[in-house]
Amino acid sequence: MITLEEQIRQWFAEDIGDGDHSTLSCIAADAIGQQQLIVKQPGILAGVEVAKTIFRIFDPELKVEQFLNDGDRVKPGDIAFVVTGRVQSLLQTERLMLNIMQRMSGIATRTAEYVQLLEGTDTRVLDTRKTTPGLRMLEKMAVAIGGGTNHRFGLFDMVMLKDNHVDHAGGIEAAIDRTHKYLQEKGKNLKIEIEVRNLDELRRVLDHGGVDRIMLDNFTPELTREAVKIIDHRYETESSGGITKETLRQYAECGVDYISVGALTHSVMSLDLSFKAVKR
Repeated sequence: MITLEEQIRQWFAEDIGDGDHSTLSCIAADAIGQQQLIVKQPGILAGVEVAKTIFRIFDPELKVEQFLNDGDRVKPGDIAFVVTGRVQSLLQTERLMLNIMQRMSGIATRTAEYVQLLEGTDTRVLDTRKTTPGLRMLEKMAVAIGGGTNHRFGLFDMVMLKDNHVDHAGGIEAAIDRTHKYLQEKGKNLKIEIEVRNLDELRRVLDHGGVDRIMLDNFTPELTREAVKIIDHRYETESSGGITKETLRQYAECGVDYISVGALTHSVMSLDLSFKAVKR
């Protein structure tokens, strides 16, 4: 898997190309200055540690004076950090750092809103694989900063038997049995989750066994409550599919362990931040 540092170097190559000609044309190479990250919108700050990595990789001589941390609740006018160093470096790191921090902070802010709606229940909100290609690591990091729980990172760290797996495999029982055979042959110890679309499929899973978590896909709150009662704590439970901020609490009150929400990452608004020169 590509590391964050490798990704950052690729992002700089994409952005700068053969040179930041706007900066190189009018800023002296030895000019020293300061810029500060200013919060312009209330929310949850995320990406501070990533920003520090961005600055370090581009120019190790940049000095960051940090005032706020990842996970802090912020308001307009707050200063997250001040960076001192070569003005050319400040200008060339500005947009990459802002793009990352604004998106991460937007995800953390939305996640915190969902987490707050679940207060007083035992249900946790999960992210999904509905992430931006190349940004999954950071987007899932932002979910955790916002108080959410990370689901599997990719296709490799957990087995999730979705409806298409079941249909192509020839049914619930065949999909589960083939999965166990495969894991045994490969010497892998992975949790198995299976998606069910109705109570009949749920009962088939319960009769067969061999899974760790059951996903109740596109169930109504009423059906979810009935399903949770039928499962009776024998397996972890997860609700998924079409769940909004308005219905989240209803599903949690049905007693499910998890609710997965693709909207945490796939359609989030960035938090408004700016990186402005400190005038002397």
